[in-house]
Amino acid sequence: MTKKHHNYIAGSWVTGEEYSNNINPSDTDDIVGAFALGSVSDVAEAVEAARSAFASWSRSGILQRAGLLSKVARTIHDRKEELGRLLSREEGKTLAEGVGETVRAAQVFDFFAGECLRLVGEKLPSVRPGVDVEVTREPIGVVGIITPWNFPIAIPAWKIAPALAYGNCVVFKPANLTPACAHALTEIIVEAGAPPGVFNLVMGRGREVGEEILTNPGIDAVTFTGSVETGRHVASRCVEQMKKFQLEMGGKNPLVVMNDADLHIAVECAINGAFFSTGQRCTASSRLIVEDGIYEKFLSAIRTRMNELVVGNALDKGVDIGPLVDQTQLEKTLKYIDIGKSEGADLVCGGEALTLETPGFYFAPALFSNFSETMRVATEEIFGPVAVIQRAEDYEHAVALANETKFGLSAGICTTSLAHATSFKRDSQAGMVMVNLPTAGVDFHVPFGGRKGSSYGSREQGRYAAEFYTVVKTAYSTS
Repeated sequence: MTKKHHNYIAGSWVTGEEYSNNINPSDTDDIVGAFALGSVSDVAEAVEAARSAFASWSRSGILQRAGLLSKVARTIHDRKEELGRLLSREEGKTLAEGVGETVRAAQVFDFFAGECLRLVGEKLPSVRPGVDVEVTREPIGVVGIITPWNFPIAIPAWKIAPALAYGNCVVFKPANLTPACAHALTEIIVEAGAPPGVFNLVMGRGREVGEEILTNPGIDAVTFTGSVETGRHVASRCVEQMKKFQLEMGGKNPLVVMNDADLHIAVECAINGAFFSTGQRCTASSRLIVEDGIYEKFLSAIRTRMNELVVGNALDKGVDIGPLVDQTQLEKTLKYIDIGKSEGADLVCGGEALTLETPGFYFAPALFSNFSETMRVATEEIFGPVAVIQRAEDYEHAVALANETKFGLSAGICTTSLAHATSFKRDSQAGMVMVNLPTAGVDFHVPFGGRKGSSYGSREQGRYAAEFYTVVKTAYSTS
């Protein structure tokens, strides 16, 4: 019998009318579990519970909130091997990446446990004699959290932790493809002592559960990470309801390689950024922009390195790249390979589905060259291990190519020139810039977010999270 996993609403585990099987993308014969598909009424009940709990939780002592988050952090860290294996089993990233992401989730909760004790305000003199001014931050209310499948414990952590730290209550909807990590995280939060109604988990379909979170008037703010198309829908719905909202969406991130770059470092940055996590990262290096003088050496070296990559079951030792998350994502990626070929781009290597020992959604990482800048493979986010490589005449040309995109999440440069590195940090039209590092690596204690079509609203993570999860109050009083 496949074990059933329920939603968590108002302090109780609630059975669903329907359940959906969660399939291991490395072995489609392996069912991770059956997870409840919530309903509109489940969301409504969760919102009501959150609103009831908000009055006391928003005024709870900072030590209570810090203690809860600290306990969650310790439990996640203590169970990192178990949770990392669960993550890799349901999402498909390698075991090392799964454990690493789990540790990151623990670090996020630990950081925001500390933030509970670092809440600050201002006391200022008024321009009017005998009047004092206090500027403080207060929790916004009930926060709807909608997360994607590609980072099924880290992204929920960096949304849930600040929401609770600043005194908000939560209604959490994880992605349908990766409910197991969300359910396990919910169990940990409950066992750590979250009061009933403060945290609620409603798994289910976007058109029902997600839509109700967007339209229910009891939700004060929505934080969303996912596709651009869905992000635009979230924005329109929230504007109709006058809800505060925050969007993290797509990327078509450039990695610039200059003639003076260390070739080994540049190749490893490209391999990591473009193909690790099976390319299923919004910060992936999907556009490699290489200066003329090093282009042929770089192309030869990265082709050799790509052929060395081991694609396989995410739980096996020695595997570099696991499967794509499901059949839909595999078919989408294969379709882009066909699109690239039909548009006239050259497929340097990879690009085919693989049949391995266990049935899964395996794909050989692909690289295109000799394409035009208007081709779909060069402009659209594929969200798979597919990159394009193009020549740049010089630094100015490379920067122009890097910025020629509707996205602006992450950008990188590989160079040994301090002048180029300094200029690129200024010239890049991206929210995050990396020098001699993969575009996909970020820290948990500093802002995360992009520009243009990649992000909307205030930044996530670090102290900047307060901009979204709190509202500013200005109070006047006589001295």
